Amino acid sequence: MAARIASLQTADGTWHASLLDPESFPVKETSGTGFYTYAILWGLNNGVLDRATYWPVVEKAWPALVGAVQPDGKLGYVQPVGAAPDKVDANSTETYGPGAFLLAGSELLKYVKR
Repeated sequence: MAARIASLQTADGTWHASLLDPESFPVKETSGTGFYTYAILWGLNNGVLDRATYWPVVEKAWPALVGAVQPDGKLGYVQPVGAAPDKVDANSTETYGPGAFLLAGSELLKYVKR
């Protein structure tokens, strides 16, 4: 599953709302990006994933996440809760989005402290 997710990462370092059709919502999406980054880092930290293969994925994803933090500290580009993807922008946020960001950040901290 990690290999497939990594292969769907877009050039900007994020994963878009529609994984198989990123052009349908051609803007970054940070909640999924946060969760995928967290999962990949967890796999690296627990010896499940190969550093040479998956660290470059994190190196693209983390700056994209950090770049979505607005000047007021709000994480933007978060999908709303719902049954289908929706358009998002820098002001779009939901409570679970920063949670995914913090999970990824906590695993990144563990990784760099190893």
